[in-house]
Amino acid sequence: MKIAVIGGGASGLMAAQAAGRSAEVVLYEKNEKIGKKLYITGKGRCNVTNFCDCEEILRNVVNGDKFLRGAVYRFPPQKTMEFFENYGVKLKVERGNRVFPSSDKSSDVIAALGRSINEAHVHTVHAAVEKIYALPDGFCIKTASEETRFDKIIVACGGLSYPLTGSTGDGYRFAAALGHKIVPPRAALVPLILRGDTSVLQGLSLKNVTATVAVEGKSFSEFGEMLFTDKGVSGPVILTLSSLINRYDLSSAKLVVDLKPALSDETLDKRVLSDFDKYKNKRYKNSLGDLLPNKLIDYFVNYTGIEPYKEVNSITKSERALIVRSLKNLTFDVKSTDTIESGIVTSGGVSLNEVNPKTMESKLVKGLYFAGETLDIDALTGGFNLQIAFATGFIAGTSAGESL
Repeated sequence: MKIAVIGGGASGLMAAQAAGRSAEVVLYEKNEKIGKKLYITGKGRCNVTNFCDCEEILRNVVNGDKFLRGAVYRFPPQKTMEFFENYGVKLKVERGNRVFPSSDKSSDVIAALGRSINEAHVHTVHAAVEKIYALPDGFCIKTASEETRFDKIIVACGGLSYPLTGSTGDGYRFAAALGHKIVPPRAALVPLILRGDTSVLQGLSLKNVTATVAVEGKSFSEFGEMLFTDKGVSGPVILTLSSLINRYDLSSAKLVVDLKPALSDETLDKRVLSDFDKYKNKRYKNSLGDLLPNKLIDYFVNYTGIEPYKEVNSITKSERALIVRSLKNLTFDVKSTDTIESGIVTSGGVSLNEVNPKTMESKLVKGLYFAGETLDIDALTGGFNLQIAFATGFIAGTSAGESL
């Protein structure tokens, strides 16, 4: 009895080693090496999981939390950590409970997964799968050079983000050809593109701000750090917001930044008054240095529409109210999320309604399994996406192997 695993990334490698305990497994990877996307994950350090309980994992899942509940409880972060430690990877926990190899080298994580599939006697074929055919008693996998029959297949090809690593949507194509519905793939954990010219702000980093996106009558807010780019905004709060809004129509979406979220309007007004008193002999544009980063001042002055060289002591109460309102509600028009290729992960994929969450087996095609980003699941940053990849891979591999 033979099982094919398509994709040598996080979910595919975990699935292959799990299935290899009880079946003959062939792993197809179109790159010359396994784990190509893992190699760049976490800026090359590989944030393997998040050291938290299962409910916290599920709270950080944007799409598919109910579907993933069983898998996450069956293969929680503690098991992920045990797995890598058993294969010689020392781990450390950093801010936000993020788990990294102590060496800060993603290559150590890939090497451990390599040892695990070798131990399970998985045979790796470095070739691109062109087609999958369903047979009356199994499947046929076609590559450029051969066709091979298998009893079961696990599709773990990833999504569409970072296509240079091999994530080019092959899994969606295979699933659709076998009758599965594909939820349209979207960019997740990506920068936002803004309308209008904000290039003067490029490189400006804002800390301890609250960013809110208002879209289709709803609003989503995050507190933390953001960064202006050549086309828009990025940084932790923006990446999170992008995943929360990517299924909405963004044509009229607004990004509202509260530059002083710790201060009420009244308190902030007193602060502005105090600064104006301190700089009473200066011009408006030269009085904001204590309130704003230098790079933001000219943009902010222009945003308020108040004469830049107006003397501070002649600014009216209504103009001061406008300044406070602008500090609390600096608003930008959102054009779109950035390209799907630039996303850390892909949102969308094989419809979860057509997959058994207990086994990751297709409800439509017996013997066909899915794992990882090929499924319509995605989560926020912090090791959650890799934890999901490992959990779904383990369930798919174990289920396929056991069912033989």
